[in-house]
Amino acid sequence: MEYKGNLSKMQIAFENPVKYFLQLGEEKISMNDLIRQNIELNYDSIIYCVACGRKIKKAFGQGFCYPCFMNSPLNSECILKPELCRAHLGEGRDPAWEEKNHNQPHYVYLALTSGVKVGVTRMDQIPTRWIDQGAWKTIKLAFTPNRYTAGLIEINLKNHISDKTPWQKMLKNEQDESINLITEKEKIISLLDQEYIEYILSEDNEVFTFEYPVINYPKVIKSINLDKTPHIHEKLIGIRGQYLIFDKNHVINLRKYSGYEITLRY
Repeated sequence: MEYKGNLSKMQIAFENPVKYFLQLGEEKISMNDLIRQNIELNYDSIIYCVACGRKIKKAFGQGFCYPCFMNSPLNSECILKPELCRAHLGEGRDPAWEEKNHNQPHYVYLALTSGVKVGVTRMDQIPTRWIDQGAWKTIKLAFTPNRYTAGLIEINLKNHISDKTPWQKMLKNEQDESINLITEKEKIISLLDQEYIEYILSEDNEVFTFEYPVINYPKVIKSINLDKTPHIHEKLIGIRGQYLIFDKNHVINLRKYSGYEITLRY
């Protein structure tokens, strides 16, 4: 089979194990069905901006042309730093887009990839956001009216807990089974400044658990760069987060190459 189209992040279905789908052109491909198979990914040296759609020679960020990298709300500074969000003030690169996407209820959460991290996501992105990060357990910490307030809580906790996902450890499945997220949540609440206590979900202690379709986890990680290695022909042995895992310790983050035109064969 052969499919051709522009890369975008894989879609998911929340089951255990998680189901992944890759949209290429008009086709939606079940990636779980390709595990244990040899697949080919060929990058055709063509990129289309994920925001404006125009053909470009070089991508900035995750698939933007330079003007969109600088000006598109899809790449605004508050995507990575929620505390900088201005949507609640009716401001931003595109106030209408900000109102729809960021001046909306958000959760602050704790996630386990290897260790515990704190994160922020819009209410309607649960559990997609957690799965995209490759978390194997999560718990909600706080519920806020907008992205800005969620970002302030995240910043308030950064001295006590990481906000980064150690992706190499995640892809090696190095996880601490002894960590109790309910206990960690109680510790975090005790460290939070009093002005944010009103947002805490003290009664909601549901722990979400995720399993991923992986046959074997690699002990060594070798990340594939499509710009340097435009042809991949290897056996797919797993998927976690937005990474494909191959049998030669190679991994590729498909989301990183959003907008790249590829041909998939199997």
